[in-house]
Amino acid sequence: MFGATGRNGGFCCLGGSKASDAYLDQKFGKPERLLYRKAEAVALVSRLLKTNQIDADRHSDGETLMAHRPKDVEAMMNEKNTIRENYGVDPVFYPKEELLQHGFGGQFHAAMTTPIGFALNPRKYADGLLDAAMGYGLKVYGHSPVIKIEKKSGSFRLTTPKAQVHAATTIVATNGYSSEDLPDWMRARYMPVQSSIVVTRPLSQDELTAQNWTGEQMAYNTHNLLHYFRLLPDQRFLFGMRGGLFATNTNIRIIKKEIRRDFQRTFPEWANVDIEHQWYGLLCRNRSRTPYVGPIHNMSGAFAGFGYHGNGVAMASYSGALLSDLVMGKTPDLPYAKPMRTVPKRFPLGSYRRHLLRPLYQWMAWRDR
Repeated sequence: MFGATGRNGGFCCLGGSKASDAYLDQKFGKPERLLYRKAEAVALVSRLLKTNQIDADRHSDGETLMAHRPKDVEAMMNEKNTIRENYGVDPVFYPKEELLQHGFGGQFHAAMTTPIGFALNPRKYADGLLDAAMGYGLKVYGHSPVIKIEKKSGSFRLTTPKAQVHAATTIVATNGYSSEDLPDWMRARYMPVQSSIVVTRPLSQDELTAQNWTGEQMAYNTHNLLHYFRLLPDQRFLFGMRGGLFATNTNIRIIKKEIRRDFQRTFPEWANVDIEHQWYGLLCRNRSRTPYVGPIHNMSGAFAGFGYHGNGVAMASYSGALLSDLVMGKTPDLPYAKPMRTVPKRFPLGSYRRHLLRPLYQWMAWRDR
């Protein structure tokens, strides 16, 4: 499993876009915004786990947002009505004085749990889906990168280093690991963004009690450069963060220092706990700030799905279900709202577009103080 498929944070939750409700209402209208209910994607993953009997270490009742600054608390409370309107659920707010009794120890000022979503082991989920698909007769060939796509005589010819595949339809679903010329239509339509994760050694009960993070709730905080974290079933602690532009040795050294620093600041009682695993991967943003799922223009029979903005467990699964109907010429069974059908415009600067993130990241880091 390459890239984020089996090595993401394992958050099956609301998300998949960076577009605000106000923006979506203005551009598409409120009915389309409400149709674009990301809770449907979470429900789909839950059904897939059950239907295919996939044991993916599911845990966490919803997702918890942690306020890392006092000034974030009011905005968090104001968000309750929006969540209720969009998803029909009542989020639970925890003031600072109640955090410890609910096992939310750390440098936080309040918390709010939205009861939609759950955590899982993403590798076990991906392997389970693969096993299920192969059980239906799907043939899978690993280590076979497509290096050329041609459309001839009404069908596609996909060239790999060792063979060619001919197909009536094809799907590009490589997200942040897409190519600039496979096909040319993809050029600069996506922005690869780095996310980093560290995982501790297993923590003892005394260590968990000392920090007072004692539950299995998946959580994230109000940083613009997001921090996300959860206690794994084997008592290791996973801590992830956004940031980083290029996977050079220099940049990797910087990110290693930054993620360790932020982990220690957030959970000071674990400052000396050993980090046993650390890795990096690419998520994908679109200029439209929403995922794209649909046809590739001027390539009849070709489709694409990409741009999950760091929430691909649920949204990529949902996009896959949509694409499976689209390639068969069917109207999708699941809601297929206009935000997901809007072709993202290209980013400026072409292959140098990631440099656009440098001043943005600096500004976001300044705002996070």
